[in-house]
Amino acid sequence: MESSQEVGMRIGEVAAKAGVSVRSLRYYEQQDLLHSSRNPGGQRRYPDGAVERVRLIQQLYSVGLTSRTIREVLPFADAGGASPELLELLAAERDRLDRQMTDLRDVRRRLHDCITEARNHDGTGSSS
Repeated sequence: MESSQEVGMRIGEVAAKAGVSVRSLRYYEQQDLLHSSRNPGGQRRYPDGAVERVRLIQQLYSVGLTSRTIREVLPFADAGGASPELLELLAAERDRLDRQMTDLRDVRRRLHDCITEARNHDGTGSSS
């Protein structure tokens, strides 16, 4: 028997609280990263933890993980256990991020050197 009180949040609520678009939430569902149920009117309803899950998905995407990798990581985030294969995958992703951070530090240092040199050229940055 259905309760007259709906459980969970609507798609717009989750999107607003997580700071993402409704379209992103639909995409996450298509990628099997996020799950919802439907009320009798066919509207999506998300569980209480959906906002935090969306934020985690966003963080994982922002560091360059693919949907496939995120799909493999999320059960670990939910349950706290990991297979040896997942641990290898996570270690490889960590190593990739370490290399990317090293590259970014190198680029930042070069930019800083260029800025410093240009400012010190004659105090104005011009060559005259």
